[in-house]
Amino acid sequence: MPYIPHTPNEVEEMLRVIGAESIDDLFDEIPQELRIDLEKSTGLNAIPLGKSEMAVQRQLSEKAMLDGTPLCFAGGGAYEHHIPAALWEVATRGEFYSAYTPYQAEASQGTLQVIYEFQSMIANLTAMDVSNASLYDGASGLAEAVLMAVRANRKAKSKRILMPESVSPVYRQVVETIVKNQGITLELIAIDQTTGTINQEHAQQQLHNDETFAALVIPQPNYFGSLEEVHQLTDWAHKQGGLVIAQVNPTALALLEAPGNWGENGADIAVGEAQPLGIPLSSGGPYIGFIACKQKLVRQLPGRIVGRTVDLDDKPGFTLTLQAREQHIRRSKATSNICTNQGLMATAVTLYLSFLGTDGLQKVAASCVANTQKLITLLEKSPEIKFPFGKTVFHEFVVQLDVSVDSVLERLAEEDIVGGINLSAQQVAGQSVDANKNQLLICVTETKTEEELRFFSETLIAICSEISSLSNSEGELS
Repeated sequence: MPYIPHTPNEVEEMLRVIGAESIDDLFDEIPQELRIDLEKSTGLNAIPLGKSEMAVQRQLSEKAMLDGTPLCFAGGGAYEHHIPAALWEVATRGEFYSAYTPYQAEASQGTLQVIYEFQSMIANLTAMDVSNASLYDGASGLAEAVLMAVRANRKAKSKRILMPESVSPVYRQVVETIVKNQGITLELIAIDQTTGTINQEHAQQQLHNDETFAALVIPQPNYFGSLEEVHQLTDWAHKQGGLVIAQVNPTALALLEAPGNWGENGADIAVGEAQPLGIPLSSGGPYIGFIACKQKLVRQLPGRIVGRTVDLDDKPGFTLTLQAREQHIRRSKATSNICTNQGLMATAVTLYLSFLGTDGLQKVAASCVANTQKLITLLEKSPEIKFPFGKTVFHEFVVQLDVSVDSVLERLAEEDIVGGINLSAQQVAGQSVDANKNQLLICVTETKTEEELRFFSETLIAICSEISSLSNSEGELS
Protein backbone atom coordinates (compact mmCIF):
# COMPACT_ATOMS: atom_id res chain seq x y z
CA MET A 1 0.00 0.00 0.00
CA PRO A 2 1.46 3.42 -0.91
CA TYR A 3 2.26 5.94 1.81
CA ILE A 4 -0.10 8.91 1.67
CA PRO A 5 1.77 12.03 2.87
CA HIS A 6 -1.19 14.36 3.50
CA THR A 7 -1.15 16.35 6.72
CA PRO A 8 -4.31 16.75 8.86
CA ASN A 9 -4.57 20.37 7.68
CA GLU A 10 -4.46 19.27 4.02
CA VAL A 11 -7.12 16.62 4.63
CA GLU A 12 -9.33 19.18 6.38
CA GLU A 13 -8.92 21.62 3.49
CA MET A 14 -9.77 18.93 0.95
CA LEU A 15 -12.93 17.96 2.87
CA ARG A 16 -13.96 21.61 3.09
CA VAL A 17 -13.60 22.12 -0.67
CA ILE A 18 -15.66 19.06 -1.59
CA GLY A 19 -18.22 19.65 1.15
CA ALA A 20 -17.70 16.50 3.21
CA GLU A 21 -17.76 16.27 6.98
CA SER A 22 -15.15 13.52 7.30
CA ILE A 23 -13.16 10.92 5.39
CA ASP A 24 -15.82 8.34 6.35
CA ASP A 25 -18.36 10.31 4.31
CA LEU A 26 -16.39 9.44 1.18
CA PHE A 27 -17.19 5.76 1.73
CA ASP A 28 -20.82 6.01 2.83
CA GLU A 29 -21.90 3.66 0.02
CA ILE A 30 -20.22 0.75 1.82
CA PRO A 31 -22.75 -0.99 4.14
CA GLN A 32 -21.93 -0.88 7.83
CA GLU A 33 -21.99 -4.67 8.13
CA LEU A 34 -19.04 -4.90 5.73
CA ARG A 35 -16.87 -2.47 7.68
CA ILE A 36 -14.35 -3.45 10.35
CA ASP A 37 -14.49 -1.67 13.69
CA LEU A 38 -10.82 -1.47 14.57
CA GLU A 39 -11.58 -1.17 18.27
CA LYS A 40 -13.94 -4.16 18.44
CA SER A 41 -12.55 -6.49 15.77
CA THR A 42 -11.07 -9.85 16.77
CA GLY A 43 -9.14 -12.72 15.21
CA LEU A 44 -7.85 -12.18 11.69
CA ASN A 45 -9.96 -9.02 11.40
CA ALA A 46 -8.21 -7.43 14.35
CA ILE A 47 -5.80 -4.68 13.27
CA PRO A 48 -5.25 -2.53 16.35
CA LEU A 49 -4.30 1.09 15.82
CA GLY A 50 -0.58 1.64 15.92
CA LYS A 51 0.45 -1.85 14.86
CA SER A 52 3.72 -2.00 12.93
CA GLU A 53 3.78 -2.16 9.14
CA MET A 54 5.50 -5.55 9.19
CA ALA A 55 2.92 -6.97 11.58
CA VAL A 56 0.04 -5.68 9.48
CA GLN A 57 1.56 -7.14 6.29
CA ARG A 58 1.98 -10.51 8.00
CA GLN A 59 -1.62 -10.45 9.21
CA LEU A 60 -2.97 -9.55 5.78
CA SER A 61 -0.82 -12.28 4.19
CA GLU A 62 -2.29 -14.85 6.59
CA LYS A 63 -5.77 -13.70 5.64
CA ALA A 64 -4.97 -13.89 1.92
CA MET A 65 -3.69 -17.46 2.34
CA LEU A 66 -7.17 -18.53 3.46
CA ASP A 67 -8.27 -18.22 -0.17
CA GLY A 68 -5.84 -20.98 -1.09
CA THR A 69 -4.62 -21.86 -4.56
CA PRO A 70 -6.97 -24.48 -5.99
CA LEU A 71 -5.96 -26.92 -8.69
CA CYS A 72 -7.48 -25.33 -11.80
CA PHE A 73 -8.84 -27.25 -14.80
CA ALA A 74 -11.10 -24.46 -16.06
CA GLY A 75 -10.46 -22.62 -19.32
CA GLY A 76 -13.06 -21.37 -21.76
CA GLY A 77 -11.03 -18.33 -22.84
CA ALA A 78 -8.86 -17.58 -19.78
CA TYR A 79 -5.92 -19.91 -19.14
CA GLU A 80 -3.40 -20.68 -16.44
CA HIS A 81 0.13 -20.74 -17.86
CA HIS A 82 3.56 -20.46 -16.30
CA ILE A 83 4.84 -16.88 -16.32
CA PRO A 84 8.63 -16.33 -16.16
CA ALA A 85 9.55 -14.51 -12.94
CA ALA A 86 11.55 -11.91 -14.86
CA LEU A 87 8.50 -10.81 -16.85
CA TRP A 88 6.69 -8.73 -14.26
CA GLU A 89 9.94 -7.56 -12.69
CA VAL A 90 10.58 -5.81 -16.00
CA ALA A 91 6.98 -4.89 -16.85
CA THR A 92 6.42 -3.15 -13.51
CA ARG A 93 9.39 -0.84 -13.87
CA GLY A 94 8.29 2.78 -13.73
CA GLU A 95 8.98 3.30 -17.44
CA PHE A 96 6.38 0.65 -18.32
CA TYR A 97 4.01 0.51 -15.38
CA SER A 98 2.10 3.66 -16.24
CA ALA A 99 2.33 3.10 -19.98
CA TYR A 100 -0.55 4.48 -22.01
CA THR A 101 -1.06 5.10 -25.68
CA PRO A 102 0.97 8.28 -26.18
CA TYR A 103 -0.75 11.41 -27.41
CA GLN A 104 2.57 13.22 -27.89
CA ALA A 105 3.89 10.29 -29.85
CA GLU A 106 7.31 11.54 -30.85
CA ALA A 107 8.21 12.12 -27.19
CA SER A 108 7.39 8.52 -26.25
CA GLN A 109 9.85 6.54 -28.34
CA GLY A 110 10.30 3.75 -25.78
CA THR A 111 6.59 3.09 -25.41
CA LEU A 112 6.10 3.25 -29.17
CA GLN A 113 8.91 0.76 -29.77
CA VAL A 114 7.39 -1.75 -27.33
CA ILE A 115 4.02 -1.47 -29.09
CA TYR A 116 5.75 -1.80 -32.47
CA GLU A 117 7.44 -5.02 -31.29
CA PHE A 118 4.07 -6.28 -30.00
CA GLN A 119 2.50 -5.63 -33.41
CA SER A 120 5.37 -7.36 -35.20
CA MET A 121 5.09 -10.46 -33.02
CA ILE A 122 1.31 -10.70 -33.42
CA ALA A 123 1.61 -10.27 -37.20
CA ASN A 124 4.26 -12.99 -37.30
CA LEU A 125 2.25 -15.34 -35.06
CA THR A 126 -0.90 -14.98 -37.17
CA ALA A 127 0.90 -14.77 -40.57
CA MET A 128 -0.92 -11.51 -41.25
CA ASP A 129 0.43 -8.35 -42.88
CA VAL A 130 -0.34 -5.88 -40.13
CA SER A 131 -1.50 -5.73 -36.51
CA ASN A 132 -2.81 -2.82 -34.46
CA ALA A 133 -1.62 -1.69 -31.02
CA SER A 134 -4.05 -4.09 -29.24
CA LEU A 135 -7.66 -4.10 -28.08
CA TYR A 136 -9.42 -4.22 -24.74
CA ASP A 137 -10.01 -7.99 -24.80
CA GLY A 138 -10.71 -10.87 -27.13
CA ALA A 139 -14.51 -10.61 -26.95
CA SER A 140 -14.76 -6.91 -27.84
CA GLY A 141 -11.99 -7.57 -30.36
CA LEU A 142 -14.23 -10.06 -32.16
CA ALA A 143 -16.98 -7.43 -32.25
CA GLU A 144 -14.51 -4.97 -33.81
CA ALA A 145 -13.56 -7.63 -36.37
CA VAL A 146 -17.23 -8.08 -37.27
CA LEU A 147 -17.71 -4.33 -37.73
CA MET A 148 -14.51 -4.20 -39.74
CA ALA A 149 -15.65 -7.03 -42.03
CA VAL A 150 -18.99 -5.34 -42.74
CA ARG A 151 -17.20 -2.08 -43.63
CA ALA A 152 -14.60 -3.81 -45.79
CA ASN A 153 -16.77 -6.27 -47.72
CA ARG A 154 -18.71 -3.81 -49.83
CA LYS A 155 -19.13 -6.26 -52.69
CA ALA A 156 -21.33 -8.49 -50.55
CA LYS A 157 -23.63 -5.56 -49.65
CA SER A 158 -24.62 -7.58 -46.62
CA LYS A 159 -24.68 -7.12 -42.88
CA ARG A 160 -25.01 -10.84 -42.16
CA ILE A 161 -22.29 -12.59 -40.16
CA LEU A 162 -22.17 -16.38 -39.93
CA MET A 163 -21.43 -17.05 -36.24
CA PRO A 164 -20.88 -20.71 -35.27
CA GLU A 165 -22.11 -22.16 -31.98
CA SER A 166 -18.53 -23.32 -31.48
CA VAL A 167 -17.53 -19.72 -30.68
CA SER A 168 -17.41 -18.91 -26.95
CA PRO A 169 -20.88 -18.00 -25.66
CA VAL A 170 -19.37 -15.01 -23.83
CA TYR A 171 -17.84 -13.76 -27.09
CA ARG A 172 -21.15 -14.18 -28.89
CA GLN A 173 -22.98 -12.24 -26.20
CA VAL A 174 -20.48 -9.37 -26.38
CA VAL A 175 -20.60 -9.25 -30.19
CA GLU A 176 -24.41 -9.27 -30.15
CA THR A 177 -24.50 -6.43 -27.64
CA ILE A 178 -22.12 -4.25 -29.65
CA VAL A 179 -23.41 -4.82 -33.19
CA LYS A 180 -27.16 -5.43 -32.84
CA ASN A 181 -28.04 -1.73 -32.96
CA GLN A 182 -26.06 -1.25 -36.15
CA GLY A 183 -28.27 -3.43 -38.31
CA ILE A 184 -25.85 -6.35 -38.27
CA THR A 185 -27.36 -9.83 -38.06
CA LEU A 186 -25.56 -12.78 -36.51
CA GLU A 187 -26.70 -15.99 -38.18
CA LEU A 188 -26.04 -18.84 -35.75
CA ILE A 189 -24.41 -21.88 -37.37
CA ALA A 190 -25.04 -25.20 -35.62
CA ILE A 191 -22.29 -27.61 -34.65
CA ASP A 192 -21.93 -31.23 -35.71
CA GLN A 193 -22.98 -33.16 -32.60
CA THR A 194 -20.40 -35.88 -33.29
CA THR A 195 -17.36 -33.63 -33.66
CA GLY A 196 -18.23 -30.37 -31.89
CA THR A 197 -17.17 -28.44 -35.00
CA ILE A 198 -18.99 -26.26 -37.52
CA ASN A 199 -21.78 -28.08 -39.36
CA GLN A 200 -20.92 -27.14 -42.93
CA GLU A 201 -24.26 -28.35 -44.28
CA HIS A 202 -26.07 -25.99 -41.91
CA ALA A 203 -23.78 -23.16 -42.99
CA GLN A 204 -24.69 -23.85 -46.61
CA GLN A 205 -28.41 -23.75 -45.71
CA GLN A 206 -27.97 -20.17 -44.48
CA LEU A 207 -27.44 -19.08 -48.09
CA HIS A 208 -31.15 -19.04 -48.86
CA ASN A 209 -32.51 -16.95 -51.74
CA ASP A 210 -28.98 -16.23 -52.96
CA GLU A 211 -28.46 -13.91 -49.96
CA THR A 212 -24.81 -13.10 -49.32
CA PHE A 213 -22.95 -12.72 -46.05
CA ALA A 214 -20.21 -10.33 -45.00
CA ALA A 215 -18.03 -12.80 -43.12
CA LEU A 216 -17.73 -16.23 -41.56
CA VAL A 217 -16.19 -16.52 -38.08
CA ILE A 218 -13.94 -19.57 -37.64
CA PRO A 219 -12.67 -20.34 -34.10
CA GLN A 220 -9.45 -22.36 -33.86
CA PRO A 221 -9.38 -24.23 -31.55
CA ASN A 222 -13.07 -23.71 -30.90
CA TYR A 223 -14.79 -23.27 -27.55
CA PHE A 224 -15.16 -27.03 -27.11
CA GLY A 225 -11.46 -27.58 -27.76
CA SER A 226 -12.09 -29.22 -31.13
CA LEU A 227 -10.13 -28.34 -34.26
CA GLU A 228 -12.10 -26.87 -37.16
CA GLU A 229 -11.56 -27.71 -40.83
CA VAL A 230 -10.09 -24.26 -41.37
CA HIS A 231 -8.78 -24.71 -44.93
CA GLN A 232 -12.04 -26.07 -46.28
CA LEU A 233 -14.16 -23.49 -44.45
CA THR A 234 -11.95 -20.58 -45.56
CA ASP A 235 -12.09 -21.53 -49.22
CA TRP A 236 -15.86 -22.10 -49.02
CA ALA A 237 -16.48 -18.68 -47.47
CA HIS A 238 -14.32 -16.91 -50.06
CA LYS A 239 -16.13 -18.66 -52.91
CA GLN A 240 -19.42 -17.34 -51.50
CA GLY A 241 -18.04 -13.79 -51.48
CA GLY A 242 -17.58 -13.59 -47.73
CA LEU A 243 -14.55 -12.63 -45.68
CA VAL A 244 -13.07 -14.92 -43.03
CA ILE A 245 -12.55 -13.86 -39.43
CA ALA A 246 -10.21 -16.20 -37.56
CA GLN A 247 -10.77 -16.24 -33.79
CA VAL A 248 -7.67 -17.95 -32.45
CA ASN A 249 -5.76 -18.98 -29.33
CA PRO A 250 -2.24 -17.48 -29.66
CA THR A 251 -0.56 -20.32 -27.76
CA ALA A 252 -2.09 -22.89 -30.12
CA LEU A 253 -0.67 -20.99 -33.11
CA ALA A 254 2.79 -22.23 -32.09
CA LEU A 255 1.67 -25.65 -33.43
CA LEU A 256 -1.38 -25.06 -35.61
CA GLU A 257 -1.48 -23.43 -39.04
CA ALA A 258 -1.55 -19.62 -38.80
CA PRO A 259 -4.73 -17.90 -40.07
CA GLY A 260 -2.83 -16.11 -42.81
CA ASN A 261 -2.13 -19.53 -44.36
CA TRP A 262 -5.64 -20.98 -44.18
CA GLY A 263 -6.94 -22.24 -47.51
CA GLU A 264 -5.74 -20.82 -50.80
CA ASN A 265 -5.67 -17.15 -49.75
CA GLY A 266 -5.69 -17.19 -45.96
CA ALA A 267 -8.13 -15.65 -43.50
CA ASP A 268 -8.77 -11.92 -43.91
CA ILE A 269 -8.82 -10.94 -40.23
CA ALA A 270 -7.33 -12.66 -37.18
CA VAL A 271 -8.47 -11.80 -33.68
CA GLY A 272 -8.12 -13.30 -30.22
CA GLU A 273 -7.29 -12.98 -26.55
CA ALA A 274 -3.60 -12.59 -25.62
CA GLN A 275 -4.07 -13.29 -21.89
CA PRO A 276 -2.31 -16.70 -22.20
CA LEU A 277 0.89 -14.86 -23.14
CA GLY A 278 2.20 -13.79 -19.75
CA ILE A 279 -0.88 -12.39 -17.99
CA PRO A 280 -2.07 -14.12 -14.79
CA LEU A 281 -5.62 -15.13 -13.93
CA SER A 282 -6.91 -12.56 -11.47
CA SER A 283 -10.63 -12.50 -10.68
CA GLY A 284 -11.80 -11.66 -14.17
CA GLY A 285 -8.94 -9.68 -15.60
CA PRO A 286 -6.93 -8.01 -16.92
CA TYR A 287 -7.20 -9.05 -20.55
CA ILE A 288 -5.85 -7.81 -23.87
CA GLY A 289 -7.22 -8.41 -27.34
CA PHE A 290 -5.25 -8.55 -30.56
CA ILE A 291 -6.34 -8.05 -34.14
CA ALA A 292 -4.42 -8.40 -37.38
CA CYS A 293 -5.40 -8.35 -41.04
CA LYS A 294 -4.31 -8.46 -44.64
CA GLN A 295 -2.76 -5.30 -46.12
CA LYS A 296 -5.81 -4.61 -48.29
CA LEU A 297 -7.96 -4.12 -45.17
CA VAL A 298 -5.53 -1.99 -43.19
CA ARG A 299 -7.53 1.23 -43.50
CA GLN A 300 -10.49 -0.49 -41.85
CA LEU A 301 -8.40 -1.68 -38.91
CA PRO A 302 -9.69 -0.22 -35.62
CA GLY A 303 -7.52 1.54 -33.07
CA ARG A 304 -3.96 2.61 -33.69
CA ILE A 305 -0.85 1.39 -35.48
CA VAL A 306 2.72 2.23 -34.58
CA GLY A 307 5.03 2.58 -37.57
CA ARG A 308 8.83 2.54 -37.87
CA THR A 309 10.67 5.12 -39.95
CA VAL A 310 13.91 7.16 -40.03
CA ASP A 311 14.43 10.81 -39.17
CA LEU A 312 16.39 13.49 -41.05
CA ASP A 313 19.63 12.12 -39.59
CA ASP A 314 18.75 8.63 -40.85
CA LYS A 315 18.16 7.37 -37.29
CA PRO A 316 15.31 4.92 -36.64
CA GLY A 317 12.22 6.31 -34.97
CA PHE A 318 8.63 5.32 -34.21
CA THR A 319 5.37 7.17 -34.66
CA LEU A 320 1.62 6.62 -34.73
CA THR A 321 0.36 6.09 -38.26
CA LEU A 322 -3.03 5.69 -39.94
CA GLN A 323 -4.58 7.32 -36.88
CA ALA A 324 -7.93 8.76 -37.92
CA ARG A 325 -8.67 12.26 -36.64
CA GLU A 326 -12.31 11.20 -36.31
CA GLN A 327 -11.43 9.01 -33.32
CA HIS A 328 -10.94 12.16 -31.27
CA ILE A 329 -13.11 14.82 -32.91
CA ARG A 330 -15.99 13.52 -35.04
CA ARG A 331 -16.64 10.31 -33.16
CA SER A 332 -19.80 9.43 -35.09
CA LYS A 333 -17.68 9.17 -38.25
CA ALA A 334 -14.84 7.20 -36.68
CA THR A 335 -13.74 3.78 -37.91
CA SER A 336 -13.66 2.83 -34.26
CA ASN A 337 -13.68 4.67 -30.95
CA ILE A 338 -10.88 2.57 -29.50
CA CYS A 339 -8.46 5.42 -28.77
CA THR A 340 -6.14 3.48 -26.48
CA ASN A 341 -4.59 0.08 -26.09
CA GLN A 342 -3.79 -2.13 -23.13
CA GLY A 343 -0.31 -0.64 -22.85
CA LEU A 344 0.92 -2.54 -19.80
CA MET A 345 -0.60 -5.83 -20.99
CA ALA A 346 0.91 -5.37 -24.47
CA THR A 347 4.27 -4.88 -22.76
CA ALA A 348 3.79 -8.12 -20.81
CA VAL A 349 2.87 -10.05 -23.96
CA THR A 350 5.91 -8.65 -25.77
CA LEU A 351 8.20 -9.66 -22.91
CA TYR A 352 6.66 -13.14 -22.68
CA LEU A 353 7.17 -13.84 -26.38
CA SER A 354 10.69 -12.38 -26.20
CA PHE A 355 11.67 -14.56 -23.25
CA LEU A 356 10.25 -17.77 -24.74
CA GLY A 357 11.05 -17.25 -28.39
CA THR A 358 9.69 -19.50 -31.12
CA ASP A 359 11.09 -22.71 -29.64
CA GLY A 360 9.88 -21.90 -26.14
CA LEU A 361 6.34 -21.15 -27.24
CA GLN A 362 6.27 -24.39 -29.26
CA LYS A 363 7.40 -26.32 -26.18
CA VAL A 364 4.64 -24.74 -24.08
CA ALA A 365 2.03 -25.64 -26.68
CA ALA A 366 3.38 -29.18 -27.10
CA SER A 367 3.36 -29.68 -23.34
CA CYS A 368 -0.28 -28.55 -23.22
CA VAL A 369 -1.19 -31.13 -25.85
CA ALA A 370 0.78 -33.89 -24.11
CA ASN A 371 -0.78 -33.21 -20.70
CA THR A 372 -4.25 -33.08 -22.21
CA GLN A 373 -3.83 -36.47 -23.85
CA LYS A 374 -2.46 -37.91 -20.59
CA LEU A 375 -5.58 -36.79 -18.74
CA ILE A 376 -7.86 -38.11 -21.48
CA THR A 377 -6.13 -41.51 -21.21
CA LEU A 378 -6.68 -41.53 -17.45
CA LEU A 379 -10.35 -40.57 -17.74
CA GLU A 380 -11.00 -43.19 -20.41
CA LYS A 381 -10.77 -45.81 -17.68
CA SER A 382 -14.19 -44.82 -16.37
CA PRO A 383 -17.27 -46.09 -18.26
CA GLU A 384 -19.23 -43.20 -16.72
CA ILE A 385 -17.14 -40.59 -18.57
CA LYS A 386 -17.65 -40.22 -22.32
CA PHE A 387 -16.14 -37.92 -24.96
CA PRO A 388 -19.04 -36.68 -27.13
CA PHE A 389 -16.88 -34.62 -29.49
CA GLY A 390 -13.90 -36.96 -29.75
CA LYS A 391 -10.34 -36.46 -28.56
CA THR A 392 -8.70 -34.48 -31.37
CA VAL A 393 -8.14 -31.32 -29.37
CA PHE A 394 -5.51 -28.77 -28.34
CA HIS A 395 -5.75 -28.33 -24.56
CA GLU A 396 -9.50 -28.38 -23.87
CA PHE A 397 -12.04 -31.14 -24.28
CA VAL A 398 -15.63 -31.96 -23.39
CA VAL A 399 -16.69 -34.91 -21.26
CA GLN A 400 -20.24 -36.12 -20.82
CA LEU A 401 -21.16 -37.44 -17.40
CA ASP A 402 -24.00 -39.67 -16.23
CA VAL A 403 -24.58 -37.41 -13.23
CA SER A 404 -25.22 -33.73 -12.53
CA VAL A 405 -22.27 -31.55 -13.49
CA ASP A 406 -23.18 -29.04 -10.79
CA SER A 407 -23.00 -31.75 -8.14
CA VAL A 408 -19.64 -32.93 -9.45
CA LEU A 409 -18.18 -29.42 -9.49
CA GLU A 410 -19.37 -28.81 -5.93
CA ARG A 411 -17.70 -31.98 -4.72
CA LEU A 412 -14.49 -31.17 -6.60
CA ALA A 413 -14.47 -27.72 -4.98
CA GLU A 414 -14.49 -29.45 -1.58
CA GLU A 415 -11.24 -31.10 -2.67
CA ASP A 416 -9.84 -27.67 -3.65
CA ILE A 417 -10.22 -28.36 -7.37
CA VAL A 418 -11.76 -26.06 -9.99
CA GLY A 419 -13.04 -28.87 -12.18
CA GLY A 420 -14.02 -27.04 -15.36
CA ILE A 421 -16.99 -25.26 -16.92
CA ASN A 422 -20.53 -26.60 -16.88
CA LEU A 423 -21.67 -26.33 -20.51
CA SER A 424 -25.21 -27.40 -19.64
CA ALA A 425 -25.76 -24.24 -17.58
CA GLN A 426 -24.70 -21.75 -20.26
CA GLN A 427 -27.20 -19.68 -22.18
CA VAL A 428 -26.68 -17.47 -25.20
CA ALA A 429 -29.35 -15.25 -26.72
CA GLY A 430 -32.11 -17.36 -25.18
CA GLN A 431 -30.61 -20.64 -26.37
CA SER A 432 -29.24 -23.15 -23.90
CA VAL A 433 -27.51 -26.50 -24.06
CA ASP A 434 -29.81 -29.39 -23.15
CA ALA A 435 -29.47 -29.68 -19.37
CA ASN A 436 -29.64 -33.47 -19.63
CA LYS A 437 -26.37 -33.65 -21.52
CA ASN A 438 -24.31 -33.03 -18.37
CA GLN A 439 -21.34 -31.78 -20.36
CA LEU A 440 -18.19 -30.50 -18.67
CA LEU A 441 -15.45 -28.50 -20.41
CA ILE A 442 -12.00 -29.36 -19.02
CA CYS A 443 -8.75 -27.51 -19.72
CA VAL A 444 -5.15 -28.69 -19.21
CA THR A 445 -2.00 -26.60 -19.64
CA GLU A 446 1.73 -27.11 -19.22
CA THR A 447 1.42 -26.18 -15.53
CA LYS A 448 -0.01 -29.57 -14.51
CA THR A 449 2.22 -32.35 -13.20
CA GLU A 450 1.56 -36.07 -13.69
CA GLU A 451 0.67 -36.33 -10.00
CA GLU A 452 -1.91 -33.56 -10.35
CA LEU A 453 -3.39 -35.15 -13.46
CA ARG A 454 -3.66 -38.48 -11.68
CA PHE A 455 -5.17 -36.89 -8.56
CA PHE A 456 -7.77 -35.01 -10.61
CA SER A 457 -8.75 -38.03 -12.71
CA GLU A 458 -9.05 -40.34 -9.70
CA THR A 459 -11.05 -37.76 -7.76
CA LEU A 460 -13.39 -37.03 -10.69
CA ILE A 461 -14.00 -40.72 -11.38
CA ALA A 462 -14.61 -41.47 -7.68
CA ILE A 463 -17.06 -38.57 -7.29
CA CYS A 464 -19.01 -39.53 -10.42
CA SER A 465 -19.23 -43.14 -9.22
CA GLU A 466 -20.32 -42.10 -5.73
CA ILE A 467 -23.02 -39.70 -6.95
CA SER A 468 -24.26 -42.32 -9.43
CA SER A 469 -24.48 -45.01 -6.75
CA LEU A 470 -26.29 -42.65 -4.40
CA SER A 471 -28.81 -41.73 -7.11
CA ASN A 472 -29.44 -45.39 -7.89
CA SER A 473 -29.97 -46.20 -4.20
CA GLU A 474 -32.44 -43.36 -3.79
CA GLY A 475 -34.28 -44.53 -6.90
CA GLU A 476 -34.59 -48.07 -5.56
CA LEU A 477 -35.91 -46.80 -2.21
CA SER A 478 -38.51 -44.64 -3.89
